[in-house]
Amino acid sequence: MPAVAAAGLAEELHAPLRPLYVIHGEEELLRLEAVDALRAAAGMQGYLNRETYIADSVSFDWQAMLADAGSAGLFSDLKLLEIHIPNGKPGKNGADALFELANRLPPDTVTVLVLPKLDKTQTQSKWFSAMAKNGVVVEAAAVGGAALIPWIRGRLQRHGLDIEQDAAVLLAERVEGNLLAAKQEIDKLALLHPRGHLLTVADTEQAVANVAKFDVFQLTEAWMGGDAQRLSRLLDGLQAEGSDPVLQVWVLAEDIRTLIRLSAALKQGKSIQSVRNELRLWGNKQAYAQKAAVRLRPAKLMEALQQCAVIDRQIKGAAAGDAWSSFRQLVLELAV
Repeated sequence: MPAVAAAGLAEELHAPLRPLYVIHGEEELLRLEAVDALRAAAGMQGYLNRETYIADSVSFDWQAMLADAGSAGLFSDLKLLEIHIPNGKPGKNGADALFELANRLPPDTVTVLVLPKLDKTQTQSKWFSAMAKNGVVVEAAAVGGAALIPWIRGRLQRHGLDIEQDAAVLLAERVEGNLLAAKQEIDKLALLHPRGHLLTVADTEQAVANVAKFDVFQLTEAWMGGDAQRLSRLLDGLQAEGSDPVLQVWVLAEDIRTLIRLSAALKQGKSIQSVRNELRLWGNKQAYAQKAAVRLRPAKLMEALQQCAVIDRQIKGAAAGDAWSSFRQLVLELAV
């Protein structure tokens, strides 16, 4: 059955509901909204009986859940069955139960499975493949980088508001990596301004808090993509947390090693598609890595790897110098 982005789910729900939906992805807000949309559509279509299961421990009774799910046919009420797996790992018993459920969906029931972001191994598992084959997969993918400003504009338009480009950039900077906070700030702006208002930089500065939540792995996208301005902002946010850049240096060193291997493969005439699984270049990272491999010479990458070792010693107090300053200078040099 089809896979849809969380943003496109609303169009699906105008038609009679499918018997199975699988909602997964790292963006919590989009997962919550997808579940709410399904609940509303189910209520409109007569699925008034809702049962919810939260499989949050190894002691969860999967067989009891299957038995309850199969009992739906004994009653006249249509049922919405929700199964939440907060850690995304059902275990062996859960995997077997989900595989059985996917292949024997209960009658008069819409089943909704809710999961966090899954890795490649999980999405290729037997149970997930069965779910994807027999249901609609809804992906709540992260909204960041270039996609964040259009998302913000779309949300504001729902409230009848427009926004100047500079104001949109400012708002994106203040909420990047924290979509739940972004929604709250947009809702706040809608309360403060009438429909039809064009939001300015002044409006945004006055109303929107700085709620950006920076992720160390966003650094990879920024420096590989050559976005020095965004990279500087991410570094400011990470450094403001006050911790030593231990994880940041480790991730950077791993990314540099990946680029060195990718450069060697490209020099041998291999395509990036042929080595992407081996180098774990999945999703957007494939495009960013290819650009970086073309832009950065292997000699420069080797020098950067050696500098990572120096920074690691600075963190441990075994070398002179400020680790954060050295790290910042290194990644900014890699971005140009």
